[in-house]
Amino acid sequence: MRKKIVDVCGIKIGEGITIIAGVCSIESRQQVFKTAEFLKSSCEKFKLPFIFKASFDKANRLAGKSYRGPGIDTGLGIIREVKQKFGVPVLTDVHCVSQIPKVKKVADVIQIPAFLSRQTDLLVKAAETGLPLNIKKGQFLSPYDMKFLAGKAESAGNRKIILTERGTSFGYNNLVVDFRSIWIMKKTGYPVIFDATHSVQQPGGGSGATTGQKEFCFPLIKAAVAAGADGIFLEVHPEPGKAKSDRGSVLSFREFLEIAKFLDSWGQVLKSPVPFHL
Repeated sequence: MRKKIVDVCGIKIGEGITIIAGVCSIESRQQVFKTAEFLKSSCEKFKLPFIFKASFDKANRLAGKSYRGPGIDTGLGIIREVKQKFGVPVLTDVHCVSQIPKVKKVADVIQIPAFLSRQTDLLVKAAETGLPLNIKKGQFLSPYDMKFLAGKAESAGNRKIILTERGTSFGYNNLVVDFRSIWIMKKTGYPVIFDATHSVQQPGGGSGATTGQKEFCFPLIKAAVAAGADGIFLEVHPEPGKAKSDRGSVLSFREFLEIAKFLDSWGQVLKSPVPFHL
């Protein structure tokens, strides 16, 4: 399969390592701007291509009372401001077809959440925008299944597709990462991103809330880039202990810097070709 490169505002996903990072959910304009400013400056320092991520609505929270975000209008307004102020491409997710017309006016990449990755109408309508599409692999899916989801986007004439590994359900309240999945999904020809922070989650492990073991992010990232990942997806918070969603897995600014340093120092190694055919 011929390797495809996805262009996002001049960032070539599939050439080197791209960083997709930002906030799990928008809590305030200040939180988002502080995070975006830090991430942009850090990625520039280490010469890492950067796409900012933010969610205006976390519609898949376990408990109905959990914080979801500011909603589509306020949220997209803040994301648009980030794009204009910091000059970075932006990514956000959609949860229903009705959100797509508004999102396509702001986002540079539309993301399909893992829980909704098999929703045909959502995938096709998002693909019809012509924007790059990041399809997260559902926790319940085999990596071999992702070629069929990519096929749904292709049926709408869109081949600007990114696939993301984010762990697989392993019993109750746990995820495991099978790094063979990166190579399996890369056989579609599309670039593959590794979602480090969601892969260390423990879904529903906190009595109605998702917890996580973020101490495993760093070793999993090392394994992912060694396995051929084209980018790393991370959620970051100025004060992780106060995060309103994914508190157990979002990274601090210091933790993100350690990861950025690693990716910079190992940049040349990551460009080395695989010595045998897979």
